[in-house]
Amino acid sequence: MNNNVLPQYYELIEIIEQTPIEYIFQIRYDKIDEINYGQFLQVSVPKVGEAPISVSDFNKEEGYIELLIRKVGKVTDAIFALTPGDKIGLRGPYGNGFPFDKYKGKDLIIIAGGSGVAPVRSMIQEVYKNMSSVKNIELLLGFKDRESILFEDDIKKWKKQMNVVVTLDKGEETDCNYIGLVTQHLDKLTNLHNRSQKDNLNIVIVGPPAMMKFTALEVKKYEIQDENIWLSFERNMSCAVGKCGHCRINETYVCLKGPIFNYEKAKSLID
Repeated sequence: MNNNVLPQYYELIEIIEQTPIEYIFQIRYDKIDEINYGQFLQVSVPKVGEAPISVSDFNKEEGYIELLIRKVGKVTDAIFALTPGDKIGLRGPYGNGFPFDKYKGKDLIIIAGGSGVAPVRSMIQEVYKNMSSVKNIELLLGFKDRESILFEDDIKKWKKQMNVVVTLDKGEETDCNYIGLVTQHLDKLTNLHNRSQKDNLNIVIVGPPAMMKFTALEVKKYEIQDENIWLSFERNMSCAVGKCGHCRINETYVCLKGPIFNYEKAKSLID
């Protein structure tokens, strides 16, 4: 009988620095077929602890996944001390991912802030490889400053086939980025203004709770239906199996019912 809270150990292949405190960890993995866009894994180091981390990308052909991990505490300090060849504990995948089948053949807008780009990266990569899977895709990606930009090589690649708007909270405006919050640059997303296609437009919003709240409110001003807006609630998850209660909001256990929620439900989840 499988134990759903018992980690299995996998080889760490490569570590790729993104920012001084955010690295991509590339890990050999044999359950890629079970992963859906937006799901997460519980990542553990023996005698230290574990943390929930979104799968930022996966490669079925070569048999590995990528996790973007930020160094913010005891567990992630221990993960950052690992080197290629070491083993790392994983259990999962957990949660409900993005309903990508509902996006196929329709317009898609993805708005992500900071490390919130990680949960949507694999979905963007899928569309990039098969642009006919959606009618049109636009990205609005916000970061704190120039040094905080994640997946920069991917962004350069995506820009060749998509409308990609990058914003910085502070700094200087350049040909590559605008200054201001993502809510200040929604006007640069052409599909938001196409009133005749509103029912065929899905919007994904991922980032800090305040960012998602106010971005969703701004998006609603464009007459987008609640059922066409999707948010990711990852904050405070712990056990991933609905036992510890850390992620509970009202009567909803985020790790079981989410982390992806339609706005019809998400607007009542006060985090």
